[in-house]
Amino acid sequence: MKSLYTCTIDSPLGELQAAATDDGLCMLEYVNAKSSKEHFSSFTHYTIIEDSEYPLFVSLKTQLTEYFDKTRTEFDVPFDLIGTDFQKRVWSELLNVGYGITRTYQEQSIAMGDVKAIRAVASANGRNKIPILIPCHRIIGTDGSLTGYAGDLWRKKFLLELESNQVCLF
Repeated sequence: MKSLYTCTIDSPLGELQAAATDDGLCMLEYVNAKSSKEHFSSFTHYTIIEDSEYPLFVSLKTQLTEYFDKTRTEFDVPFDLIGTDFQKRVWSELLNVGYGITRTYQEQSIAMGDVKAIRAVASANGRNKIPILIPCHRIIGTDGSLTGYAGDLWRKKFLLELESNQVCLF
């Protein structure tokens, strides 16, 4: 049975629940968005080990602090993406949306080669288990509206304002 290392990380957006395998980070979700049972429902075949000093988490905490302090624009934590092949393609495409840039769901679908896949792309974005690092918050509605963020729209707004160098009023 594979090991799943977990820890809770404080952030300006509230507590984050992190999980990693020996291959990389597989989850970084907002604690109040789901119950802890829901966080780990995809990991029934893993032995869960609480370890806030796991080396990947030490690096992750440093990088998140730097991101929120506006001194980091990219992350270099390895991922262990858990999802369908399509979801993994969508999440990989999200990594091409740079810091401070937004893209519409339609633009993301076009970048993936299928303009008709807008709903499927939006659904896969909503299943992203590593928000912030895999920047689904950078995807907005065609009309420029903030839509569809599993971590609540106020967090999406916070992240976009942080990246646009505006003052956040939260």
